[in-house]
Amino acid sequence: MSRAINWGILGAANFAREHMGPAIHAAKGARLAALATSSDDKANGFKAFCPDILVHSSYDNLLADPKIDAVYIPLPNHLHVEWVRKALKAGKHVLCEKPVAMQADEIDGLIALRDATGLLAAEAYMIVHHPQWHRVKQLVETGAIGKLVHVEGVFSYYNDDMKNIRNQADTGGGGLRDIGVYTFGSARFVTGEEPAALRAQITFENGVDTIAHVQADFPSFSYGATVSTRMFIRQEMVFHGTEGIVKVNVPFNAGVFGMAELEIHQPNMAVRHERFPQVNHYVEQVQNFSTSVRDGVDYPCPLEFSRGTQRMIDMAFAAANKD
Repeated sequence: MSRAINWGILGAANFAREHMGPAIHAAKGARLAALATSSDDKANGFKAFCPDILVHSSYDNLLADPKIDAVYIPLPNHLHVEWVRKALKAGKHVLCEKPVAMQADEIDGLIALRDATGLLAAEAYMIVHHPQWHRVKQLVETGAIGKLVHVEGVFSYYNDDMKNIRNQADTGGGGLRDIGVYTFGSARFVTGEEPAALRAQITFENGVDTIAHVQADFPSFSYGATVSTRMFIRQEMVFHGTEGIVKVNVPFNAGVFGMAELEIHQPNMAVRHERFPQVNHYVEQVQNFSTSVRDGVDYPCPLEFSRGTQRMIDMAFAAANKD
């Protein structure tokens, strides 16, 4: 049996403690080996499910650990590019929380460094590792709903805590970077298309976007989405064709917001449900990453894909500034 990939985590973020740390710990072919934090209290949260984890007092010390093969980066958005570069230069494979960069052109440099080092670097875009999204892609590609005409999505939650990092402009906060990546990226993943034109109305508070209404023209379909950090919690993606509809009821937080489920609406008012109750997309993501590192197989979500989603976010901000 091939040896497990030894993982380290840079920073003891709540999300890392609650989701990605346990996922690395549970994933086949992976081992959660180290954490970088100067806080004993935060480290104890990880030791609760991984008692033998080695705690480094700094990020640099963890990157210097020769036993670590790969690192997961859950740092604030504005630090992602810096620490992805440092990790690659230290010889570590890197899975970085989204968005991996603040602008699309920043990802070009990461792609170049990835290729120069021969290491794997990717954005932690977990939804494309979930089988429900592969099923949606299959349904659309095989014409199960006829010709795709329109895609619409919504992702919202309410957070008006000004001390929260998602509401701070200097650390890359705002709804589009936090959750717009999902409404944008999922449509791109399913269709393989890129937007030709985009229009946006964005509400800003204290320098961060809190409500965004986005419309886009893709080569073969139209698109509309609402993304907000000031609306009641909701998430849904709908793929509307000439002969049917695929509705993704829990598209982004499967297992947390609810059970992953597709509604397939077909002629004569027929509705079929397909459910995926046992899948943890964070675990699937770690397993796929570890397999790519160990066996050299292509990773399902390369930086080139992430660049396309970031470009769409950049387009939305640019379009809003023109109005």
